[in-house]
Amino acid sequence: MEKTVQLYEGKAKKVYATADPALVIVSYKDDATAFDGTKKGTIMGKGAVNNRMSNFLMKKLMDAGVPTHFVEELNDRETVVKKVEIVPLEVIVRNASAGHFSSRYGVEEGILFDEPVLEFSYKNDDLHDPLLNTSHALALKLATREEIDTIKAMALKVNEELKAFFAGCGVRLIDFKLEFGRLGDGTIVLADEISPDTCRFWDAKTNEKLDKDRFRRDLGNVEEAYQEMMRRVFGGQA
Repeated sequence: MEKTVQLYEGKAKKVYATADPALVIVSYKDDATAFDGTKKGTIMGKGAVNNRMSNFLMKKLMDAGVPTHFVEELNDRETVVKKVEIVPLEVIVRNASAGHFSSRYGVEEGILFDEPVLEFSYKNDDLHDPLLNTSHALALKLATREEIDTIKAMALKVNEELKAFFAGCGVRLIDFKLEFGRLGDGTIVLADEISPDTCRFWDAKTNEKLDKDRFRRDLGNVEEAYQEMMRRVFGGQA
């Protein structure tokens, strides 16, 4: 399958049309941004890591009964996915305190929760992705109640599957962001990506950060962290 015209370019990916109107090709970039794009840089090899890891995990989730947009990996950086209308809700699942949760509520990082915390934010860069609840989402007509219920159930299922998988890789899944999309018939599917860009990964023994926080916080060894996650996910076969 070949690309035709570019449809979109975001912070981390480009999206191209194909001869099939129901399919698009996503191309992952090495560009890195943080803090609503105010911090910019490059993480060499990031695009390939995120593409391959995300596809691997999407296939695992599909095997577990979670519908996704994934169709076919073309190469290290490009993947065919189903064309979706993205639901403008960012879904954050938190298993422990970190990042905005810690700063917002004044708690230290690393506190394990008795059960996952599920958050919604309005996917809107101009408004800095504000937190919202189900009532807000319904009032703004971002999604129907049925869609929100489906998204919540799918997000918690994704968390169960990913937590178990990463535990086997010696990694604690601290939190992560998901996005969902509507297919042409309205079916909700998991979209976007699952990668060190969208997840907080801590080494299970040392709590070393193995994700984009190394870029956000100027911790150094950013490329090495992404490659380390690649090795763990693929069991040395990457």
